Amino acid sequence: MTSHTKAAFLAALLLSATSARAADGIHITQKTTIGDRTEINQVQIEKDHMRAEMSGGLPGGKQAIIFDGTKQVMWMINVERKTYREMTKADVDQMAGQMAAMRATMAEQMKNLPPEQRARMEAMMAGRGAAPAAASKIQYRKTGTDMVGKWACVKYDGYRDDKKVSEVCTVDPRTLGFAMDDFQVTKELMEFFGKLVPGQSERMFEIGTGENGGFAGVPVRTVFLAGQQPFTNEITGFVRESFAPGTFDVPAGLQKESMFGGRGRGRQ
Repeated sequence: MTSHTKAAFLAALLLSATSARAADGIHITQKTTIGDRTEINQVQIEKDHMRAEMSGGLPGGKQAIIFDGTKQVMWMINVERKTYREMTKADVDQMAGQMAAMRATMAEQMKNLPPEQRARMEAMMAGRGAAPAAASKIQYRKTGTDMVGKWACVKYDGYRDDKKVSEVCTVDPRTLGFAMDDFQVTKELMEFFGKLVPGQSERMFEIGTGENGGFAGVPVRTVFLAGQQPFTNEITGFVRESFAPGTFDVPAGLQKESMFGGRGRGRQ
């Protein structure tokens, strides 16, 4: 995975749930499968803070992301290298602008290509989260019911321009002990990160309302069929939990790396 794809992937894990009123926090376990490879991911959530940690079963090694909704800052931690990068809202805006300019330039260069060659280039770019133009919104069609773990869920197939690109199975938030407004922080992360990876924003977790052709409920299983590496996210557990102080802080002793290359001072 590219660094931006990896960050988007981790951000998707962060968006797997948010705080609930009945406890200090929630610990979510999620299984991600790409081909014959499986990774178990842990997501920890309190009111305005989230942490997602990938076990390292997939390429890229063991990594974590921490999001502070009050400061609008995201930290990306490489556990094995003992380094971290800090991304502020200003960084996101700057990088999004650069990527938008790059997509516009590539679209201009591609417009004179033969149709088949242009279609292949656009598909390749979309798989890397760099689609040259804004993609149409996915429309969902209810297809029946299924079981994911212990949860009975409602199945939807997602279509973009009549091409099936995803499968989702959802449960009512109340089944998991949540209300819709418990997921407000997910919107903050979508707004924070969505501009940076518009071609992958729909791979991020969202709570559906069933409006405007969308699905309704909390996805407990999502299958992404588009892109170069189709994969499946499946939630396997929710546990209410109180977290130790410092859970949502960058650990001391890590070396800070610049988002744009080079290294900075270490975390003291």
